[in-house]
Amino acid sequence: QVQLVESGGGLVQAGGSLRLSCVASGSIFSINGMGWYRQAPGKQRELVAGINRGGLTNYADSVKGRFTISRDNTRTTVYLEMNSLRPEDTAVYYCNVDIVGRYYWGKGVLVTVSS
Repeated sequence: QVQLVESGGGLVQAGGSLRLSCVASGSIFSINGMGWYRQAPGKQRELVAGINRGGLTNYADSVKGRFTISRDNTRTTVYLEMNSLRPEDTAVYYCNVDIVGRYYWGKGVLVTVSS
């Protein structure tokens, strides 16, 4: 079993910042990659940012230059630093982990950006 626990969501004004965290535990013997997705009301879930085993990162065009994904030295915690937040960033943010080709999801945290 793999457990993913996200934290750090909340309400923030446009232009503000938030930091999301996701801690992975359980059978996490080989993590290939970790990432953050988001789903806004009425929209499909989309990739926000990812980081692979080697530390290579990728971002959605809409968040490049504003969001930064990182992980801790144990590679079991992934962070998403979100700056210059916009109302369109409002969504439920989900942590995702790839363990030997199987994908696991957290329950999600709500990020609300007010204008």
